[in-house]
Amino acid sequence: MEILVIGANGQIGKQVVQILKQEGKHEVKAMVRNENQIEEFESMGIKAVLADLEDSVEFLSEVFKGCDAIIFAAGSGGSTGPDKTLLVDLDGAVKTMEAAQEAEVERYIMVSALQANNRENWNPVLKPYYVAKHYADRILEQSELNYTIVRPGRLLNEAGTGKIKAGIELERSSIPREDVARTLVAAIDNHHTFRKSFDLTSGELDIKIALKKL
Repeated sequence: MEILVIGANGQIGKQVVQILKQEGKHEVKAMVRNENQIEEFESMGIKAVLADLEDSVEFLSEVFKGCDAIIFAAGSGGSTGPDKTLLVDLDGAVKTMEAAQEAEVERYIMVSALQANNRENWNPVLKPYYVAKHYADRILEQSELNYTIVRPGRLLNEAGTGKIKAGIELERSSIPREDVARTLVAAIDNHHTFRKSFDLTSGELDIKIALKKL
């Protein structure tokens, strides 16, 4: 399978790309926003393509052609305002879903946020972000795509443990970005994750075992 990673230059996306490259089970392509990033990935032997989430659906559809699966790990970032949150985390995400369907990409894996599905538990400081994630996730669930929505808790930069907890309405907790990335990769062809959404935090089960219990 050829896996396109959207947000490949981000903290989770970059780890996803590296894990896919190391495992060698699937081909990987990085979607990035500037030429310098293309050169960086290609220097590591990783294919890269230039595209932006504010591009048109038609353009994105052409970019996606030939891919078998998409991992959406992009985000507007903490330094932008609600306008960029809407354009990237909501509209940008939805455009990639539409483009994926046009390009006949069946598999789509989304990085969301812990309990984005539950309005009562949204972080009040990050409400615009949670609104964007909530509705992007809902649109994905209503699509024809074979989706998996992963809703991680507070993200940490420390080394991963390979141990997670995956389920519905988990209590607020944290998880290393590395473990999120490994979960995304493990979900690609794991039938237990097909057309499912779940919260994700650090836990006591190996990633593959936790996913089998979904």
